Amino acid sequence: MTNFSELNISASTLKSVKRMGFEEATPIQEGTIKFGMEGRDIIGQAQTGTGKTAAFGIPLIEKIDPKNSNIQGLIIAPTRELAIQVSEEIYKLGQDKRVKILSVYGGQEIGRQIRALKNNPHVIVGTPGRLLDHINRRTLKLDNVQTLILDEADEMLNMGFIEDITKILESVPEDRQTLLFSATMPTAIRKIAEKFMKNPEIVKIQSKEMTVENIEQFYVQSQEREKFDILSRVLNVHQPELAIIFGRTKRRVDELSHALSIRGYIAEGIHGDLSQAKRMSVLKQFKENKIDILVATDVAARGLDITGVTHVYNYDIPQDPESYVHRIGRTGRAGKSGVAVTFVSPREMGYLRIVEETTKKRMSPLRPPSSDEALVGQQRLAVESLGEMVDKNSIGDYRAFATELLEKYEALDVVAAALKSMTREPNDTPVSISEERPLPSRKGGSGGGRSGGGGYKGNNRSGGGRPSSGSGRSSDRSSSSDRSGARRPSGSRDGSSSSSRDGSANRGGRPRSSSRRES
Repeated sequence: MTNFSELNISASTLKSVKRMGFEEATPIQEGTIKFGMEGRDIIGQAQTGTGKTAAFGIPLIEKIDPKNSNIQGLIIAPTRELAIQVSEEIYKLGQDKRVKILSVYGGQEIGRQIRALKNNPHVIVGTPGRLLDHINRRTLKLDNVQTLILDEADEMLNMGFIEDITKILESVPEDRQTLLFSATMPTAIRKIAEKFMKNPEIVKIQSKEMTVENIEQFYVQSQEREKFDILSRVLNVHQPELAIIFGRTKRRVDELSHALSIRGYIAEGIHGDLSQAKRMSVLKQFKENKIDILVATDVAARGLDITGVTHVYNYDIPQDPESYVHRIGRTGRAGKSGVAVTFVSPREMGYLRIVEETTKKRMSPLRPPSSDEALVGQQRLAVESLGEMVDKNSIGDYRAFATELLEKYEALDVVAAALKSMTREPNDTPVSISEERPLPSRKGGSGGGRSGGGGYKGNNRSGGGRPSSGSGRSSDRSSSSDRSGARRPSGSRDGSSSSSRDGSANRGGRPRSSSRRES
């Protein structure tokens, strides 16, 4: 893979990229940045989770002149949730260049957005209906836009936004650079590309990059409140040499790493709120096997070059199949085998189906081990450790004491006592893990088709309504169960209502934080 430092990007952007924790470019990033920096129009066929926001964000930021107060970049996204997410990541990419970002979407007071537009943002991220509303009100001036990006174009087609998009495209200068990203390429999207793009380069994720060979994949169906205790027992049975646990949110990572430490595991967490120094310190310890378990968000783990990971645990099922492939690809490297276990609630089984369709590999149900099975796992580890000490003949200084014990006790009892002292017995110390709502229900999985049963491999060490837009209909529809389900609906347990945020350009254009998903 290509390092970002090899992509000929400016020092300020490279500094921002490194601060975000990116080291190696994903395939979509490598291809898009290369052609984007050359000013070419690009069609990127990629889904959420492949790193496409940085793919189009880096060449966009590179072209921005922060001394020019005009709007120079426009990004169109299908939903307000995605608009917020994209604006946050673009802000981080342009932080060292002092690029100002503003997100506009339905469900938020338009007067507030009009005031924010007067702060001269350089980049606008918006949903089609609200963008068209501003264009019709003449509050959004796009005469100086140099780069236009359509994100998740097929979703905008599915949501009925093609007419709005066409009107927006007609309001932007013809000599702009256009980047279009879409998971699929239906006829209507191809027609837009033919009409509004100039000899676009096509950057596509090859199917071979979605394979997950050498990785045993399991799923555990469980309720949210049961997950941590089940995870603890699975860890005791698997005894991973080096493991990564993925959580969906920063809060989740903090709570999991703390809870694992309470239960006696050597665990540390990384996410976007940690300083670079702390993050690098944790990763160094993990690579040196001083930490058994790394707990991470998707973004914090992106681009990391870590070898020797034997097990990956998805404490929260990822929101899209590409993220799943990226996560479990941390194990099973260099021809070695790996194990991946995904926790899934009954409501989230539809996501499991889609992951299986993407990877073309069926996951095996894993019955949660009992406390007794977990204890056996720890006992077997103690037996192995004791046997290794004998094999290495590193017990010379203890032979005299052993002789004393054998004169007083039976040999079997002495060995059993030694094993007991070396066994980390399952710990049921109470821990606090905040419950997260399951992902929105997704078509294709009620969970009824497969059970969570199956034999347990006990000693497997390997193994709401929105204001009308200018188009006269509801604008910028929220994510729902009939969409990809890749976004948490507003008003969710962990943060919150998107409609209360605007990502405005105040305070230098910094978009307000969304705790829904780290980006």
